[in-house]
Amino acid sequence: MDLAFAIAILLTSVLSLVAILHVMKGTKSSKYRNFPPGPRPLPLIGNLHILNPKKPYLTLIELSKTYGPVFSVQMGSRKAVVLAGYEAVKDALVNHAEEFGDRARIPMFQQMDKGNGLILSNGENWKVMRRFTITTLRDFGMGKSTIEDKVNDECGYLIDHFESFKGQPLDNAIVMNASVANIIVAILLGHRYDYQDPTFLRLLNLINENLRLLGSPMVSLYNAFPFIGFLPGEHKTILKNVEEICSFTRTVFLESLGHLDDDHKRSFIDAFLVRQQKEKSNPDTYFHNNNLLTVVKNLFSAGMETTSTSLRWGLLLLMKYPEVQKKVQEEIERVLGSAQAQYDDRNKMPYTNAVIHEIQRFANILPISIPHETASDVTFKGYFIPKGTLIIPLLASVLQDEAHFAKPKEFYPEHFLDSEGQFVKKEAFLPFSAGRRVCAGENLARMELFLFFTSLLQKFTFRPPPGVTDVDLTPAVGFTTPPKPHMVCAVARS
Repeated sequence: MDLAFAIAILLTSVLSLVAILHVMKGTKSSKYRNFPPGPRPLPLIGNLHILNPKKPYLTLIELSKTYGPVFSVQMGSRKAVVLAGYEAVKDALVNHAEEFGDRARIPMFQQMDKGNGLILSNGENWKVMRRFTITTLRDFGMGKSTIEDKVNDECGYLIDHFESFKGQPLDNAIVMNASVANIIVAILLGHRYDYQDPTFLRLLNLINENLRLLGSPMVSLYNAFPFIGFLPGEHKTILKNVEEICSFTRTVFLESLGHLDDDHKRSFIDAFLVRQQKEKSNPDTYFHNNNLLTVVKNLFSAGMETTSTSLRWGLLLLMKYPEVQKKVQEEIERVLGSAQAQYDDRNKMPYTNAVIHEIQRFANILPISIPHETASDVTFKGYFIPKGTLIIPLLASVLQDEAHFAKPKEFYPEHFLDSEGQFVKKEAFLPFSAGRRVCAGENLARMELFLFFTSLLQKFTFRPPPGVTDVDLTPAVGFTTPPKPHMVCAVARS
């Protein structure tokens, strides 16, 4: 209550001044003539008053029904263009990749990464880091049998953990995070962690907390009005957590420095440090410690959250729809028997493949893509959008596009099957976004999802705890959309 009161006093104190400046400036600046339509903004707050504070994507989907696939909203004093539906999102991010390819400069993100790293950087820094990251991930097995073996080994550890509960209810949130995170940890650090390792658990908790807090109303308010940054709140907790994650990474790469071997690089961090030493005489090098810290943090977060959350949604949905679970298990028995799954097996398992895709579509893990920004002035769909405009690709509207999915609000694996039961690709399936900023680890995530999902369904039948008669599919609140906390029973199959 005290924080809300303080914010209200601050906003009220500047309202008159902002309103006067707004009138003096005029609302018909030539910069925004022929700008996409949208709801009328209020002085100072723009359209913040009409947005769902915890799930803004729901409001944006409703607004798209009124204003069309390209429309505008105002976040505080900053104008933003929202792209809704497959056609608009693909046209912008793929066909106009250069114009829409920058990452948005958002106060919270700027404070977190300071323009370094991979996910939130721009310009030459982003190009160099992305090229190095993709090349190095491939060198350490992404897309190869070596990483497939690591995933299957990790599946074994996860199965052992589930078996230890002997069919009794368990909360799978942390262990699923840990299991998936161990794949990217093996690449970044060169080893895996035990699920009970306190340092590992602390890192997972920090990342999970930040992803939850990034979707909070206070952080949205800070992004619109960064001058309130001195107030206590979730934005400060996020930055404290980021510093703790970076402190861990500093310790790891300092340890690596004492054992570097150009011919035998053990991890992603080793590869970065070797490159750093080669470029130490270059004053303009991008291979500096701040980029290393941020890239490792980026990969750790991205390499864990969306995949583990998709798997948790998958098990929850199969508890809700046991007939789907049974059909997946029947296909596993028919194709694999007791053999360990390989990624290529997906081509012989159309129903399982369709279910995995439908889980990702229905779960809608990242309903709003990490915002973009126009790198130059662009005329798009008949509208003029100036350089530096905040762009919001509404991925939820793509995954629920009625032109591409017959039952967009339902869990319906047949979205990805033809009349003969064969798997069909859907061009509107864009959970990893598209264009220049498409997820760098998409191929790894696809492999992980198939191998983890298939291995778990081969060994267990997943059921709600005794006494639970209905499975709640309401998503929790956060930057991503995980399921609400829940318990699951992993019953061993005979």
